[in-house]
Amino acid sequence: MRFDVLTLFPEVIEHYCNVSIMKRAQDGGVFEVSAINPRDFTLDKHKKVDDTPYGGGAGMVLAPQPYVDAYESIDKLDNSISVMLSPQGEPLCEKLVCDLANYDQIIMLCGHYEGFDERIREIIKPKEISIGDFVLTGGELPALCLIDAVSRKIEGTLGKIESAHEDSFSDGLLEYPQYTKPREYRGLCVPEVLLNGNHKEIAKFRLEQQIERTKLRRPDLYEKYNKK
Repeated sequence: MRFDVLTLFPEVIEHYCNVSIMKRAQDGGVFEVSAINPRDFTLDKHKKVDDTPYGGGAGMVLAPQPYVDAYESIDKLDNSISVMLSPQGEPLCEKLVCDLANYDQIIMLCGHYEGFDERIREIIKPKEISIGDFVLTGGELPALCLIDAVSRKIEGTLGKIESAHEDSFSDGLLEYPQYTKPREYRGLCVPEVLLNGNHKEIAKFRLEQQIERTKLRRPDLYEKYNKK
């Protein structure tokens, strides 16, 4: 898997992806992350990548030339997809994450300021993805969310791929509560069922907890689960 990120702030992508699980996975050859700066492709001597909007309005708009040229510089695999991180996009969810994990390459465009010149969309034709109904300063955080979520679905990123299968949303429910040592802390004890070694009873308990948590915290998910 390759993640290629077009960003004005490559250090943001590189710093996050070079620590902890992400770094180990890259060192192990599970996937690779590359950050491409459109400033390196601008024809403007001042490395300018934005300009004022036609028709007036506040803010600056990202110009097409640096972004399109940067995008076209990337070697594209046959099984690749281009993604624009945008509040106008499809919400990022577990199903979409799983679908994206089937690609060999994901190319991401991170916006800034008042967004992209519309011709960038028209030329590249990316799939637009949003991480929520709110606006951020730039697309780097959404891109990192996508990289992190998708990479967990790739064999070799986590110590055990089963860890991803037990995450919240993997089966339409929130995750069950987890406990570790000590057995008692400030008067709060680990549920006895988790200590008896009866895996059938443990599985039953965890499923009951998942259903109850989802019903209380995410009634929308609970309703979908009940319709299965």
